[in-house]
Amino acid sequence: MKKLVVLFFSALLSIPALTQEIATPDKIYGDLFKEVQLGRIFPDNKTFVDCIPKRKPVDIMYDYGLMKGPKMDLKKFVEDNFHLPVNPASDYKTDTALDVVMHIKELWKFLKRDPDVDVVGEAWAGSSNSSLLSLPNSYIVPGGRFREIYYWDSYFTMLGLRESGENEMIENMVNNFAYLISRYGHIPNGNRSYYLSRSQPPFFSLMLDLLASLKGNYVYATFLPALKKEYDYFTDKTAATKHVVKMPDGSLLQRYYDQLDIPRQESYVQDYELAEKVKTNKETLLRDLRSGAESGWDFSSRWFKDGKTLATIQVTNIIPVDLNCLLFHLEKTLAKANKESGDLVRSKYYEDLAERRRRAINKYCWSPVNKWYVDYNIVTKKQSPELTLAGMSPFFLNVADNAKIIAAKTTLEKKFLKPGGVVTTLKTTGQQWDAPNGWAPLTWMTVAGLENYNQPVLAKDIAKRWVDLNKKVFKHTGKLMEKYNVVDTGLEAGGGEYASQDGFGWTNGVLITLINKYKLE
Repeated sequence: MKKLVVLFFSALLSIPALTQEIATPDKIYGDLFKEVQLGRIFPDNKTFVDCIPKRKPVDIMYDYGLMKGPKMDLKKFVEDNFHLPVNPASDYKTDTALDVVMHIKELWKFLKRDPDVDVVGEAWAGSSNSSLLSLPNSYIVPGGRFREIYYWDSYFTMLGLRESGENEMIENMVNNFAYLISRYGHIPNGNRSYYLSRSQPPFFSLMLDLLASLKGNYVYATFLPALKKEYDYFTDKTAATKHVVKMPDGSLLQRYYDQLDIPRQESYVQDYELAEKVKTNKETLLRDLRSGAESGWDFSSRWFKDGKTLATIQVTNIIPVDLNCLLFHLEKTLAKANKESGDLVRSKYYEDLAERRRRAINKYCWSPVNKWYVDYNIVTKKQSPELTLAGMSPFFLNVADNAKIIAAKTTLEKKFLKPGGVVTTLKTTGQQWDAPNGWAPLTWMTVAGLENYNQPVLAKDIAKRWVDLNKKVFKHTGKLMEKYNVVDTGLEAGGGEYASQDGFGWTNGVLITLINKYKLE
């Protein structure tokens, strides 16, 4: 069986990445796209770009050209010519007799999506004139408006799938991500054509750790080609993606950098209107908005030059501590995969790269003044003044020196610990990745980081606060949410470009894992 899996992935990774430009909704529908989005025909700009045409786009556009005018009922035209997207768990009704763990196990089936194609290699974005990038295996989506697979979300979802005994689904999702790497040269933000210009926090190597814990270490050798391609993308080797930055001492670290400088299609109005207000350096602003989406933290005062307003976003000027810790883990995993494959020389090469990165992260990102890991600004050549929960990533990924945990623990308890768990940042700006919100992935990274550095009491305390809050909201609403207000547990979370979503993949995954780990039922 092991041999068959290896042969399958050897064949899969021999498929050349697409070289032709994939048509995105803005290119396919031109003026219709702009009129629908800027006219706010749907409350959420993501609705139209997720629509599936009922007939050939060229025919739709021909009729649009004939009918276009002030008397045209644009919404009716769209509804007549497109299948509108349906949210994943819209038909799901919570059984309030179930406890939250059973609720999560039941919910997986409603968040599951079947394979988009039966034969590897037949999938491509335009096969149904849909923005969806087809995948060869079943997968879990987050929920709500997020009707496709998302890159970093999926790792935290997989934690819960493992706790639920859904091991086959974990393997399916890893296979899907390997397919995306082979097909497009990287894992996009999500499997949509309009997400291809960027990736997300690179959690693929951690997904392999999960799969290896279930199947054995041969997994690392099997997925070595995919790991290498993932690494090449973030190190600018497959293309000039401009992720790599040369630091003042000559060491190399990475930043987030979307490949386009136009409004995001799924948030077209927000980006367009903000660019119109800013007027100068529109392209830089738009690229930074997109790069903020690549970070997963869209958006946060973490990225703002003035620490307050979205118009001052400067993501491409920032060396994010968490991104570089993830790339450290990727280098360590490449070393492990090469060793598993018998190439000890190559294994040593990646070990050396990881050690260089570890030293650079500790040099540029540890703040002795704040006793916390922070980002680094390549323009000011100074550490960022913003303290965020990303500062726990060096502990989560074993980059930090052991001596730093006591100081960081004090900072964590004094500044980030709240009644409902840990808060994302120390500022309230109205952005969703700021106070008073807490998020499942950052909660897990904090708890796991504390455990890694022998701080189990605080780890369990944070876990219990988070679990209690999740259960409280579930009991009140029958739902698990995308994010939570951890400061005032009687209020809902909010902020950002869209309403808070329920479902929700990574919340489900982290919640059930913490409940089982600390016996918090």
